[in-house]
Amino acid sequence: MDFPLNVRVHCTDGRCGRSTHIVLNPATEQVTHLVVQGRKPSRLERLVPCELVANTAAEVILLSCTMDEFAQLEPFNQTDFIYGDLPHYATDPRLTLLWPYVVPAKRLVDAKVRRIPPGELAVRRGARVRATDGRVGRVDQFLVDPESCQISHLVLREGHLWEGKVVTIPISEIDRIAEDVVHLKVDKKSVEAMPSIPLKRRGG
Repeated sequence: MDFPLNVRVHCTDGRCGRSTHIVLNPATEQVTHLVVQGRKPSRLERLVPCELVANTAAEVILLSCTMDEFAQLEPFNQTDFIYGDLPHYATDPRLTLLWPYVVPAKRLVDAKVRRIPPGELAVRRGARVRATDGRVGRVDQFLVDPESCQISHLVLREGHLWEGKVVTIPISEIDRIAEDVVHLKVDKKSVEAMPSIPLKRRGG
């Protein structure tokens, strides 16, 4: 089945949000979690274990948990408060002429921290895909074996080598996966020659 990103996600008793990332083990290319952003007002993103994905389609993902169970899942983004240096002049305009003799002060700064399991990474829809000789497109979705949660193919979008063609890259042709870019083992010409499969395209 495919793991589409930026689509509606439903629990067994109602819609819970939209998919934003997949979390995978880069060493094994196995998907461990789907990241789902909850609906308003909080829009909190949560880590959904792969085992809770019951079914998927081009425009929707179905989970096997209830909305109450979804609300208990571990957050993906967490707000942490940390201390940061803040010069006194930044808090009092009258002290700007004292620079660089001001003494740094401390203030609390809120920072969004992604809670990704150790050794894993999160990949979003739209991450760049690069062949050995340059960029070929962006990540649209991943095709995943429902039994093992192992990635079988990467689906490209926005490639300039074709017009309206949906291209699927076998996992054997992927060199390595990072959070913002997927590196292939093949060149642009090889990607252009790869067959397409009939997948429904979603808007950007």
